[in-house]
Amino acid sequence: MRVRTAGVAVLVAGGIVAGGLALTGCGSSGSSGSSAAELSVKAAYMPQPVTDSMAAGYLVIENKGGAADELTSVTSDLAQDVTVHETAGQAMKQVSALKVPAGGELVLRSGGSHLMFENLKHKPKEGETVSLRLNFTKSKAITVEMPVKSATYQPTTGH
Repeated sequence: MRVRTAGVAVLVAGGIVAGGLALTGCGSSGSSGSSAAELSVKAAYMPQPVTDSMAAGYLVIENKGGAADELTSVTSDLAQDVTVHETAGQAMKQVSALKVPAGGELVLRSGGSHLMFENLKHKPKEGETVSLRLNFTKSKAITVEMPVKSATYQPTTGH
């Protein structure tokens, strides 16, 4: 009986050590993951365009990770070109990238940084959905389904 009890004690102790190592492994992989960007998209919309050739798009890219990233390009089947613009004062200019800060947000909104869909293949109407792909320097691309809202739509999310 004593030998069997000692064997059980060794098995239990071994299980505790193995379990502790497994938990330690999980903890270290989780902490290294937080040093990368963790991107998601919310509040995406496109106001119904007033012209047949151009439209704007707005959204918020949230980064819950510990590293910054950059939005470098956007593609969509709706338009021949999708460009990234920022607005400084009254001037709008195309940029090659916009920073998504670590632990923060990149807000694309009317009157600020935004997407321009140029050379539209068709004019989207309210109620339709536009598919687009956001490309980043470090993170995997994100596909977004952007609803088309009325031309006068004002979001309630503050962007």
